[in-house]
Amino acid sequence: MGSLVKGVMIHESLLIHDYATPSFHSSAHSLLRKLRHSNLHIGISFSPSLPHNKVNVLKKMAMEYSFDCFLLDDESSFDGVNEITLSWGGIGGKILFLVPSDKKVAFGQLNNLGWIIVVFDVEGAGACESSGVVCISKLEELPMIICASIRKAIGDGVVTVGYIMKPSREEDFAKRGAFPMNPSPNGLMFLPLTFELPLQSQLQLVDIVLHKATDEIISVDLSGSSESSNRITFSAGMQELQRYMEHHSDCFAIDTLDKIYPVLDRLKIQQILLGLDALNKERCRAIRGPHFLKVNGFNDPDLAQSLSEAKLSLPSIVKPQVACGVADAHSMAITFRVEDFKDLNVPLPAIVQEYVDHSSTIFKIYVLGEQVFYAVKKSIPNADVLTKSSERNELRPLLFDSLKSLPTSTGHSTGADSIKTNVNSFDLELVTDAANWLARKLDLTIFGFDVVVSNASLTTYLLQFASFTSQT
Repeated sequence: MGSLVKGVMIHESLLIHDYATPSFHSSAHSLLRKLRHSNLHIGISFSPSLPHNKVNVLKKMAMEYSFDCFLLDDESSFDGVNEITLSWGGIGGKILFLVPSDKKVAFGQLNNLGWIIVVFDVEGAGACESSGVVCISKLEELPMIICASIRKAIGDGVVTVGYIMKPSREEDFAKRGAFPMNPSPNGLMFLPLTFELPLQSQLQLVDIVLHKATDEIISVDLSGSSESSNRITFSAGMQELQRYMEHHSDCFAIDTLDKIYPVLDRLKIQQILLGLDALNKERCRAIRGPHFLKVNGFNDPDLAQSLSEAKLSLPSIVKPQVACGVADAHSMAITFRVEDFKDLNVPLPAIVQEYVDHSSTIFKIYVLGEQVFYAVKKSIPNADVLTKSSERNELRPLLFDSLKSLPTSTGHSTGADSIKTNVNSFDLELVTDAANWLARKLDLTIFGFDVVVSNASLTTYLLQFASFTSQT
């Protein structure tokens, strides 16, 4: 086994676009965000000629990312190496140094210390064919170079997981330590995939693909009865990824794209949840999906009767049938009167769902293979509180976007005893059985759902899908 990359140094000129503003180059911010939680030592180098005021700006910006700053003179670069060694200690591996093309010769001497010199040159690899160093033409290529170097050193001792998701979701996972570029103790290394570069060259470094495909959905067609993934239109980048995986069986995707269609359709999911009844035999508690009704229009004169036949009372919650992946999938409403449905501003077709009092407490369930985790979160208030809030608005429907904010009530807080009762009585065994049943039914490895416990009967658990984690 060779020495692994344990530290990454980047020359400041490749990062800072404008010291006066100050601001990064367009792709630098994305790179630094990925490196921030890489579990590698990260440093930014600057020369003695950089003015003092710019050094202060640089250090301040580096501090925001928890990076180090080092003085590294391109005329006597060995002098600065001692400071880096003292600061980072025995990192037990190599340092990769990204430098601009005009510093290639000056810093190339650090190769003699075992450093890996990577040169940023707009001409790319061709500029370095005879120089013995690696060249890249885009900052987005740096994670690939890090990954390739580590794989070369370790060989078969590491499994590389390539992941693709929107930046905000990636940041949320990464700050919890989910995507280290430095191999974890169990031999996992993570490579951020980007549609800014050809996918084939990235995927050749990857053993497993973890995706959030719903971030890349352009449209969803719910008409007809088939469950084909062809009814989902993905972005050009995701379509390229899909084609690659179809033709390269050695590239394993966690939850392939054809598995996600049912979770995009709230009606389909509600119908699937009817099967939960099979889990409730000989149990003191029961878990089920909420009562529901699909509506194609809100001005149906028989709507009140249809609601009653579906065991739905008011208030109820109204959601678009498309569950995620399109702009208005999370535009919802809580209705208090049958007449409120008329011209309701929720996309059609829609699903009307049962609303139960649950002490403003929701259990977010996360399934990762055979492991089931949960977190307790604050939720929408009980019906009486919502009704009082709506009365101040002539009982008009409460419209909201569930991704941005949920209906709340000012000046009211759910009793601590009610919340404590819900949490303390939470039946994780029952929920785990439901999670395992769903995993088999949907053939998914990574997913999530919500559970609320009915105040009317603490033995009744309502399960509904809110998010998906390879699809979440």
